[in-house]
Amino acid sequence: MKAELIVTTALLSVPLTAQWLTYKTPGIPRTPDGKPDLSAPVPRTTDGKPDLSGIWRASGGPYNRNIAVDLKPDEIQPWAQEVYRQHVFNLGSDSPRALCMPDPPPTYHLNGMARIVETPALTVIINEGVSNSNTTRMIFTDGRGLPEEMSPTWLGYSVGRWDGDTLVATTAGFNDRTWLDFDGHPHSEALRITERFHRRDFGHMDFEMTLEDPKTFARPITFRADKTLVADTEIMETICENRDTALHLKGVGGYRLRPEALAKYAGTYQFGPGRDAVITVDGPTLILKLGSQRAQTFTMVPESETRFVATGFGERAEFDRDSNDAITGFTFTTGTGLGTGERPASVQKAVRKGAATGAH
Repeated sequence: MKAELIVTTALLSVPLTAQWLTYKTPGIPRTPDGKPDLSAPVPRTTDGKPDLSGIWRASGGPYNRNIAVDLKPDEIQPWAQEVYRQHVFNLGSDSPRALCMPDPPPTYHLNGMARIVETPALTVIINEGVSNSNTTRMIFTDGRGLPEEMSPTWLGYSVGRWDGDTLVATTAGFNDRTWLDFDGHPHSEALRITERFHRRDFGHMDFEMTLEDPKTFARPITFRADKTLVADTEIMETICENRDTALHLKGVGGYRLRPEALAKYAGTYQFGPGRDAVITVDGPTLILKLGSQRAQTFTMVPESETRFVATGFGERAEFDRDSNDAITGFTFTTGTGLGTGERPASVQKAVRKGAATGAH
């Protein structure tokens, strides 16, 4: 039985139409055909530091949906794991973005575009809204340290210093109301974030982020989200209009399946040449990974014995069963692409045999 990816659209915010979307950015190097020369040398300020200014596009990756994708279950504190699973089963209905509150810094580095404006004493980052309204961060580089006392805020307090040609920013003083990813991993007010910005040539920036929160995670989380310069355009104003909560943010109620019942869905499904979908069981949820490198990861909760839904954007998996109640494939409805695949015949045969004998 084949599994299909069906494209749907789930907009959480509405970009407003504006001018300057095709305005040629002045003062940048160009190739003979007029395109921006992204491999040109790094621009520098009058004091010799790399100038990070420009509009940068995020690279995305699995951390967007699940910041803890590299952690083992015992590396997440029990309270945080329980809160996370509550968020997953609520499908984001209580998420900050559903309530038009800011997303946390990891989200902005993994989605959409942002304008960086660098001055000697202050670096400003203006994030174009993706699932929420635009936000502005200020990284002070005038020699000050973090405040001794910080009233918790949505985006924290940021100070920066130069380590050679790399800007190192430290941020603390967060409230505990934001989520670290779309799936719903929480954090405490002890969260501390370190960002490293290194512009290696005109159009490419190496970016690294480390999150430390010992009250939530047993070890730091570090990921890369390298950026590419976007020229001849402008970031758009985005206003959050989530007052009428989308259907996929309303939760799925109290339906649960026991882990042993979920085991029959686990396995590898083929989604075209060289692309597999791997399903594993994580407590009361299924984890679906599409692709092997930088795999998209979806945490799925049951709506019924055959239908599962993911938090955040409402992707759905509808499983197919044969006459022996063995899982033979599934249809996957998502906003990320279109593809087909099937469970390998040898696996289907083994699953059917297990189902016939009652061994799921």
